[in-house]
Amino acid sequence: MNAKLNQTEEFFVDKIAENMSTYGVSTTVGRVLGIIYMNRKPMTLNELSEATGMSKTRMSQAVREMLELNIAEKVFEKGVRRDLYNVEQDYYQTFVSLFTSNWQKAINKNKLFEKKVKAELLLLLEQETLSADDEQKVNDLLKEAKEWVEYYQWLARLVEFFESGEIFNHVPKT
Repeated sequence: MNAKLNQTEEFFVDKIAENMSTYGVSTTVGRVLGIIYMNRKPMTLNELSEATGMSKTRMSQAVREMLELNIAEKVFEKGVRRDLYNVEQDYYQTFVSLFTSNWQKAINKNKLFEKKVKAELLLLLEQETLSADDEQKVNDLLKEAKEWVEYYQWLARLVEFFESGEIFNHVPKT
């Protein structure tokens, strides 16, 4: 391949990796995403290890993280015995996947937190003899937990808005 062309592709990979850090994704994962993206076809862990200079173990970790973020998928290709991994070629869909997977994790984590805190606070109200100030604090925290739940329900609707593609009816791609 022409050296200048190779250098330009490498520049794209570096920019993709740099941009991924904006979404809280490590540059390593961003670099792997960029390499698969610029390859324009699925790649094996061995090919990725060779292309990045990273160990197969580290490559496996990076690909696993990409699968969890929904920015890569394992694909089947007839006649190929090794696992192949591909990435979305649509920048917009990659953004939606990153945005929604990160927020979905936060939503799930905070649902559990709210449930636990609410149960503990209600138990305090039922089983403890609280001073008027402490009872007020418990009630304030219960109110805060309710607002917390409402916020995360709103976030869940926002995630659905993005995942459904409805966002593009309001903010067109072009």
